[in-house]
Amino acid sequence: MADSSKRAAKLAKEITAFAQRHGGSADGQIAYVGQAGARISLVGADGTWGDLMAPSAGTARQATELAGITVHESFDGEMAAKMETGPYEWSRMAGIQLGGEAGGSRSSAGEGSASPAGSSGSAGATGSAGSSGSADA
Repeated sequence: MADSSKRAAKLAKEITAFAQRHGGSADGQIAYVGQAGARISLVGADGTWGDLMAPSAGTARQATELAGITVHESFDGEMAAKMETGPYEWSRMAGIQLGGEAGGSRSSAGEGSASPAGSSGSAGATGSAGSSGSADA
């Protein structure tokens, strides 16, 4: 139990830092992803997005409560509408639609990583679409 509390506190610190860097607040959504744990998707007030991985949904909930962010039950339209996408995301989406590499080679724009993490940064999360688990990778 102590380990999960420590992990939740560390995640909360990363969530809080992400929110402070990206407009002072953030919205989040927790999604169970199986044995890997739970993904905390974050969208900052400035539209930057990112994500963090927690070892369990319980730890993720505890972290978001400690950070004091608004947590949505689903990644709904309200939350998605706050997201800003940059050149990297648009080129990646177009490449997949037009038969480009599905594995996702990065464009030279250098905007973010490859999971919901923030268009130009990450949330202790992975930038622009990442899931590495470190706020602002």
